[in-house]
Amino acid sequence: MKIIYLDNNATTRVADEVIEEMLPYFGKLYGNPASMHTFGGQIHRKIEEARGRVSDLINAEPEEIIFTSCGTESDNTAIISALDSNPKKRHIVTTRVEHPAVLNFCKSMQKKGYEVKILPVDKLGRLSIDELNASVTENTAVVSIMYANNETGVIFPIKEIAEIVKSKGALFHTDAVQAVGKLLIDVKKIPIDMLSLSGHKLHAPKGVGALYIRKGTRFSPYIIGGHQEHGRRAGTENVASIIGLGKACELVKKHLHEENTRIKALRDKLEQRLLKSCPNARINGDPEHRLQNTVNISFEYVEGEAILLRLNEYNICASSGSACTSGSLEPSHVLRAMGVPFTAIHGSIRFSLSRYNTDEEIDLVLKIMPEIIKELRELSPYGREALLGAKS
Repeated sequence: MKIIYLDNNATTRVADEVIEEMLPYFGKLYGNPASMHTFGGQIHRKIEEARGRVSDLINAEPEEIIFTSCGTESDNTAIISALDSNPKKRHIVTTRVEHPAVLNFCKSMQKKGYEVKILPVDKLGRLSIDELNASVTENTAVVSIMYANNETGVIFPIKEIAEIVKSKGALFHTDAVQAVGKLLIDVKKIPIDMLSLSGHKLHAPKGVGALYIRKGTRFSPYIIGGHQEHGRRAGTENVASIIGLGKACELVKKHLHEENTRIKALRDKLEQRLLKSCPNARINGDPEHRLQNTVNISFEYVEGEAILLRLNEYNICASSGSACTSGSLEPSHVLRAMGVPFTAIHGSIRFSLSRYNTDEEIDLVLKIMPEIIKELRELSPYGREALLGAKS
């Protein structure tokens, strides 16, 4: 049976064009880009071509991009660099709904003596601009707020946030791992100091990411060693994956219109029909400002893990939240921050689409899901009560 993959916020299929461009660098083109000979030099040129492709996607300059191993490294690097570059400032601002790569790193800095202000969100996952404004002080070294949430797809008003942060004299970092390739991002129009992205969220391989650092921003390297990345990130480059990331960025730029039209239409069809066919269901997140590919939906009186196991029997892949917290029995920290009711929070499922999804796949999910929810509710005393209430 064909796999229906609706977990693209966890990871994406590597595009065929990306694989094709990477393949020579696993075999005959194996030179070290740091070598002075021609064989290595040609590899260096391909890395610089990839750097240009990544920078072009967010309208940056190539020299403002450094390659990393992943989004987590990019996030960690940005925050620790901001702190090291401003040693007299001991205050960090972030939000309750950040990815663990930011939230847990900030908490680790708290144990080292930094003051961390963690801002709440409302029931739609939105940040209070007034509270942000009041929280950034002259002692704030860095504010780190995600561009779009990985679980709900909620998009933050990054331009407004960045302008407030900069007016207060702090550095601004955004984890844009879920936004890059889905939203039109122009760093020349938004005063972002540092921006993180990850290859495997946009049809490049796992194990490669990038960090945008605005020209003129003071920067302290996180990984110390050789002279790679112009002395900003040591370690022999992951050549094939960097080249793959560059190609993927070129491709997603071409598909941005499709992201905003066909994929959005599939997302809307999925969530609207699920709400009609499954009683006691609710969408989590801001309906107006949300990634076009993301549906986070709660089915009350059902366990999300049970839904996922039943979907898996049909080779349908979805998730109950962030892949980085899978295996945890704790409810999603994002949904808890939004105040999702207890009856719904454990029954929350995230569907996240990509350009490889089809109408036929969505139709199959819509055919199967109502029966799965009905069956699972019949096994639960609370679920039976909900079914009786829906019929009456």
